[in-house]
Amino acid sequence: MLAFGKNVLYMTDPKEIQKVYVLKTKKDVELFSYLKDHHIHYVLVDGVVLDRMCKQNHQGIVFERNDFSYSSLESCFDENFVVLLDHLEDPHNFGAIIRTCEAAGVKSVIIPKDRSVQVTDTVIKTSVGTTENVKIIKVTNLVDTVKKLQQNNFFVYASAMDGKNMNEMNFSDKKVLIIGNEGKGVSNLVRKVCDEIVSIPMIGEVNSLNASVAGAILIYKMGGLS
Repeated sequence: MLAFGKNVLYMTDPKEIQKVYVLKTKKDVELFSYLKDHHIHYVLVDGVVLDRMCKQNHQGIVFERNDFSYSSLESCFDENFVVLLDHLEDPHNFGAIIRTCEAAGVKSVIIPKDRSVQVTDTVIKTSVGTTENVKIIKVTNLVDTVKKLQQNNFFVYASAMDGKNMNEMNFSDKKVLIIGNEGKGVSNLVRKVCDEIVSIPMIGEVNSLNASVAGAILIYKMGGLS
């Protein structure tokens, strides 16, 4: 897997890094000291090489890392707050939600295996490397996953515009928040097995929020940092 950027490099376990490609004109004493101190193999290359490897703002650093290691569903059963993403498609939304979870103390994010964004270099970059601190769990079936979480004493909330006002709710101590697809929201099959539908009150003309923004509001409202 390719990743890029200095901050992401620093937040990646050095043992997971295979090789770093650095712009040959880059003058960064701290960077080269870091690479040497951690015995990380690097090569100096032209900018055109980095541009071919990565179409985004790589900051003169692209690196190869081991394929992302997903966690098991069972690993989150002892936690008190888990976020589940129902077929999110935008890697920037995914990365932003991971970053919010890390900041708020949510340790696990669940995603479906199919028809969903996976952990990519863009996700890692957008999350500012916080994929190293938040477990990403990949599952085959979301409905079955929700039922297993409920069997392990989680109360499951789905986010939707027609839900109950979040300000009028007392949230369970052990809970799951489901954030839906950017266009379709939470699927009907998943909604049917949830315990409660929760919404964010809005008074403006805009009747919906970006998935990562809505997720951040609800994560903190429902007990992030607790």
